[in-house]
Amino acid sequence: MKAIQNKIVAFCLCLFMVSINIQAQKKKATSTPVSSYTIEGTITGLADGTEVKLIPGATHSSELPVAETTLKDGKFTFAGKLNEPRFFYVVFGKSKGNISVMVENSKIKITAAGSVSDKEGERISFKDVVVTGSKSHDYYKKETAFREELEKDYAAYHTKDSDELSKLIGAARRDKNTKAADSLQNLPVWKKFEADEKAFFTKVEKTTLEVISKHKTTWWGPFFMMTNFSYFTPEQKPLYDQFSEVAKKSYYGKVLQKDLFPVSLIGTSITNFSLKDKDGKPYSAKEIVAGKKYILVDFWASWCGPCRKEIPNLKTAYAEYGPKGFEILSVSIDKDEKAWQKALGQENMQWHNLLDDDKVSKAFNVKAIPATYLVDSKGVIIGDNLRGAELEAKLKELLKS
Repeated sequence: MKAIQNKIVAFCLCLFMVSINIQAQKKKATSTPVSSYTIEGTITGLADGTEVKLIPGATHSSELPVAETTLKDGKFTFAGKLNEPRFFYVVFGKSKGNISVMVENSKIKITAAGSVSDKEGERISFKDVVVTGSKSHDYYKKETAFREELEKDYAAYHTKDSDELSKLIGAARRDKNTKAADSLQNLPVWKKFEADEKAFFTKVEKTTLEVISKHKTTWWGPFFMMTNFSYFTPEQKPLYDQFSEVAKKSYYGKVLQKDLFPVSLIGTSITNFSLKDKDGKPYSAKEIVAGKKYILVDFWASWCGPCRKEIPNLKTAYAEYGPKGFEILSVSIDKDEKAWQKALGQENMQWHNLLDDDKVSKAFNVKAIPATYLVDSKGVIIGDNLRGAELEAKLKELLKS
């Protein structure tokens, strides 16, 4: 009887030890963070062999892929590790279509239905996109849900009538018919459009600042600055200043810092470039600066308040030093050519104004505007971001009569 009791005790003890071991394994599994990521994709509608690349996003730079593969049986897999969550594009084909995803060290799955358009150079589009396994991606979607509402607001005030009227105003400006342009702009439908547009961009600014300020203690703050602004102006620097040291030292904090405070190009030489003016006529930098002693290359945009506030100072400098060999070349980084044309009509700048093709601003490493570069007759940059009184003093020093 005692032997049987001992066997029962031993059996119970064995079960107890097994239970303890299982609990320990579970605890270890839940407490040990995953140190790498896998991305498993299942894409329908695309041919096997389609290129798939994982490319970093939200950096304001053209990034190289960190991983490449091809579709096989509609599937692809990436693996790696990160120090903190990062935003990536999963790019298909020769940059023909992409799916964005917040990647963290976890098991991530992506499913989508792809289709190839014959009308747009085999452009790939996706629907029914589902990303699972990334808490960062879920949070990103939640925090940027306001963009869908903004898109609806934008579509609501861009009516067929306002679009047609915009075309007519643009045509009048190109024909230098100021009277016709002014008359069209005084129509009630255009006045309403301008009021709606002002209200829209006020809402955009408010919601954007709210989401950035909400995350000032983590990497999300700098990340949202990078994703909500294509270029920076001095007005955005206080946003950066509010971030905690943890946020500033994060990956996106460091990327943001480089954009806000770019490395000086003084002492380097510029290469010749060619861009088009408002009439579509191409001009090269070489022909514009021919015979000039100094040229100010000025990067700006119609939507940039500080840029436009600086224009009167540029006009003063141009009137004073233009006859002495000073030239200005303004390069707009506007994506909306109509907005650029409108600003040109309002500002009446009497020097060359060209529209950027992205390549020129990148060559100058323009990350924030206004950005100005003072160049000598040999093509060497001798000053940067000279404005107002500083520009006046520099030109006075260089162009002593």
